[in-house]
Amino acid sequence: MLKIALLGAESTGKTQLAQALADSLRARGHNVALVPEWLRTWCDQAGRTPRADEQLDIARTQAAHIAQVPAATEYLLADTTPLMTAVYSDLLFGDDTLYPLAWELQRGFDMTLVTGLDLPWVADGLQRDGQHMREPVDTRLRAALAGGGIAYQVVYGRGIARSAHALHAIDSIAGGADKPCATGLFSAQKPWAWNCEKCSDPVCEHRLFSGLLNR
Repeated sequence: MLKIALLGAESTGKTQLAQALADSLRARGHNVALVPEWLRTWCDQAGRTPRADEQLDIARTQAAHIAQVPAATEYLLADTTPLMTAVYSDLLFGDDTLYPLAWELQRGFDMTLVTGLDLPWVADGLQRDGQHMREPVDTRLRAALAGGGIAYQVVYGRGIARSAHALHAIDSIAGGADKPCATGLFSAQKPWAWNCEKCSDPVCEHRLFSGLLNR
């Protein structure tokens, strides 16, 4: 099973991207499991956003839903993971106690995709805190990934381009469009890391982002 996590600040297209990737992979004939964001369901059911003391249970429930995916599944796409809960718990409540659990679970993924801030902010339900929160969340998320020693790829682009960039990243470790988990390109025993030594260089990323906008 190739496990892919989609993380990012609010209104950066995680849910749409996860669905687009699932549709593309299924169209290729693959068995795909898409695990939705539990926080959205929680807020809809409770009619409010969670308190500080409810963050741990939300993180554990998200983790449980991910763990319930059958082992025979070829691709697991997680529309957020407990690491996002840890980030929000840290940022909103000053509670950093969820990071150890979140890091351990995040290291179990073969790829972590972070959605960039190039999409316009759109109000969507109780879990949205506002456009002003996107940059602080993005910054805290990247710091959390670095703190856990977790490699990631930022995904930019609008519409089809965004999903195409993400799919290309997935193919780069899965062995191509019709060779999931090809020997030599992907190993479940080793953490995935990008070959580009500049992948976390903010200047390099800025050049990439600028190039995409210019196109």
